[in-house]
Amino acid sequence: MRLPLVAIVGRPNVGKSTFVNRIAISSETIVDETPGVTRDRNYLDADWRGKNFTLIDTGGLDLAQKFSISESMTRQALLAVEEADLIVFLVDAKTGLLPDDEDIAKVLRRSNKPVLLVVNKVDNPQWDGDKHQFYKLGLGEPLIISALHGLGTGDLLDEFFSNLPEVPAEVEEEALSIAIVGRPNVGKSSIFNKLLGEERVIVNELPGTTRDAIDTLVTIGDKKYRFIDTAGLRRHGKVKEDVEYYSFVRALRALDRADMALIVVDTSEGATEQDQRVAELAESRGCGLIIVLNKWDLVKDVEVQERVLFDLSYKMRFISYAPVLKISALTGRGMSQVSKCIDAVEQEYNKRISTPDLNRFLVELKEEGFAPVKKNKKLRLAYATQVKTAPPAFVFFVNNPELADSNYQRYLKGRLRSQFEFVGCPILIRIRKKPGK
Repeated sequence: MRLPLVAIVGRPNVGKSTFVNRIAISSETIVDETPGVTRDRNYLDADWRGKNFTLIDTGGLDLAQKFSISESMTRQALLAVEEADLIVFLVDAKTGLLPDDEDIAKVLRRSNKPVLLVVNKVDNPQWDGDKHQFYKLGLGEPLIISALHGLGTGDLLDEFFSNLPEVPAEVEEEALSIAIVGRPNVGKSSIFNKLLGEERVIVNELPGTTRDAIDTLVTIGDKKYRFIDTAGLRRHGKVKEDVEYYSFVRALRALDRADMALIVVDTSEGATEQDQRVAELAESRGCGLIIVLNKWDLVKDVEVQERVLFDLSYKMRFISYAPVLKISALTGRGMSQVSKCIDAVEQEYNKRISTPDLNRFLVELKEEGFAPVKKNKKLRLAYATQVKTAPPAFVFFVNNPELADSNYQRYLKGRLRSQFEFVGCPILIRIRKKPGK
């Protein structure tokens, strides 16, 4: 389901990232700190009073270094207007109204999108500054906040949902949705075409050819699949074209509505930080995962192949549960294994463990005797239940949830995998206190 998108725009140093971080702290969104992955936090899925939305911090993107600051900020605002459902325009109370603010406001006034004008860095509740200067922007009543100290942010979040238009539900024919994601020029579109058996998208050697996410519904036998070919994702320091920001947001949305992600890695280059980031994005959205090593035919030397696989296993160790396929989209080598692997991961993705099997698993855990101890208090497992599938999620009820640290939760995930496999599936774990005394 597509979440409403709230774009945070403004010139540099008005506190956009601080504001995004403040919302992250105040929201109840659970953040999984995956080891070994550097997180570029320019977007955030968050909620307020039970309503979900996605924030985009446009200040985290380097869009047009060749332009003046004023023109660059105006272009950022224009991009936000194109994709956002609601725009939060941040200005700085300490510097006052500047020409760059006026340039951005001109774009926003023509957008016909709801805009909240927010005056940031008002750290004193008794602020007597010149609020009225910001009326000149023509965007209505300025809202006063301090993103640093949290002043006024609750009222602002309430305004979000009184101004946020309803996002219509996407009516889609029931089918397994598979997003094909990866860095630019790793062969995503070629794989897409091979899977579809037709030339559905343009394929060439220019990175970033695919600008939008392209959906195609395919029936194989009696089963339906929805393949989503996405634009290449890059580290944000590498995003220089306007269209690549637009594509980045669309790729995130493709992952939001995907059940599974094919993470395409270029064998000739090996796994990179960007590949890690792509994998982390897909995992954080609960997608089933398959790593596809494309262009395998270009690496002939056996020792080089072994190094590539070893390097991949190290850099992608946080998704070591994901199967790895060695293919060549150009020659078709290994492509027949892709659809088989998709079906196998889908089966795991929707697998539900019976109560008797889960109870036996808990008995084994207790017999192993591994449990954290802090201040002479030992963690004791009471019972567990699988609360959902796609992806599989479990709740463990214990005597003291504070004892179940991240290491112990990784241990539980590892034991679940060794017992029940869940190949290609992220596992969600929640620790709750056993009801009663």
